[in-house]
Amino acid sequence: MSLTPWLRWTEARPRLSSRSRSRAELVLETLMMELAGQMREAERQQRERSHAGRKVCTGADYSWLASTPRPAYDLSPGERLQLEDVCAKIHPSYCGPAILRFRQLMAEHEPQVQEVSRLFRSVLQEVLERMKQEEEAHKLTRQWSLRPRGSLATFKTRARISPFASDIRTISEDVERDAHPPPRTWSMPEFRAPKTD
Repeated sequence: MSLTPWLRWTEARPRLSSRSRSRAELVLETLMMELAGQMREAERQQRERSHAGRKVCTGADYSWLASTPRPAYDLSPGERLQLEDVCAKIHPSYCGPAILRFRQLMAEHEPQVQEVSRLFRSVLQEVLERMKQEEEAHKLTRQWSLRPRGSLATFKTRARISPFASDIRTISEDVERDAHPPPRTWSMPEFRAPKTD
C-alpha cells in the first residue's frame, strides 16, 4: 500500500477554495482522485511485470531507452458518471474508511487496470450498505429513546388479575366456590376472584 498515487497527482484542474465547495463535492473529488491514482499505479505495476517478463525472455534490459507511455486504459464516460453518482452518496465521515478499504483490497488482489473500477465500485457498495445499516440502527435507537415510558404504578392500576372469574357458568365453578384453594407457594401470588353477593 504505497503513497505514490497521492504524490503523482498532476491534474491541472482549477481548484476553488474549500469554503465554496460542499462536503459532497469534496468527497466526490477525493474518491475519484483516489481511483485515478490507483488506476495509474495498477497500470505502472502491470507495465513493470510485462517488462520483467520480457527481460527474463530476452536477457537484455532496454527500459532506459523507452519513454514513459501514456495511460492505455481510461474509464468510459458512462462508467465515470455512474461512479461519480455513487461517490456523491457517500457521507464525508465514510470517505476515509472507504479509501483505506480500497487500498487494502488493491494491495491484496493486485488487480489488472480494467478490474480497478469494479473493485472500487464494490468498496463503495460496501460503504453504502454499512451507512444504511448504521442509519437503521440509529433510527431504531432514536425511536426507542423517544418512546413514552409507562410507569409500573400505571401498569398495576390497569391490570386486574382474576384468573377464576368468568362469565361462563360451569359445573366445576360450584365446586371451586365451596372448596378453599390449597395454599400457594411463596413464589406465586395469591389470586382470588372477587366475591359477588
